[in-house]
Amino acid sequence: MIKRAIQQRIEEGLSELPVVQYAWLESSELIFSERVRDICRKECPRYGTSWACPPGVGTVEQCREKCGQYEGMFVFTTIAEVSDIENMEETLRTRHGHEHITGQIRALFADCGLDTLALSGDSCARCEKCAYPDGACRYPDSMIPCIEGYGIVVPLLAEKAGIEFENGRNIVTWFGLILWR
Repeated sequence: MIKRAIQQRIEEGLSELPVVQYAWLESSELIFSERVRDICRKECPRYGTSWACPPGVGTVEQCREKCGQYEGMFVFTTIAEVSDIENMEETLRTRHGHEHITGQIRALFADCGLDTLALSGDSCARCEKCAYPDGACRYPDSMIPCIEGYGIVVPLLAEKAGIEFENGRNIVTWFGLILWR
């Protein structure tokens, strides 16, 4: 478990950010599923186009093994209001703020001397066009893969963490995850 002084330092930094809910859990509490990956493959236009998405992130088993190398995890949410939750273009436009906050939270952990793996609610969009699959990631230290792309079952993670999965009509709830060691 994380040392109390480090946890307090991180939580002080969080007070400056628009984080809605968060929880500290053990990395062993993550639940992975091939079904989540199947949804990526069948429904996501980013599948096969980014190092932050499958198959670039590896198999579900490889992702499980990678996550298992970390001692604990910090799961959190941010929210954004949209006029129509069914409008995917409008909904996705709100992700950039969440991705920025995810980077800031990862920096809080790094400032405490912790090695991290950050995962977020959508695929990395740092580059206009990802180098995948022809070249290596241009920014491997700041790239943030997608939680679902790792095969993680987010509704079950939210339940374990005691975090609301939905926060109301036309409210987008973005999840982030920082694994630490």
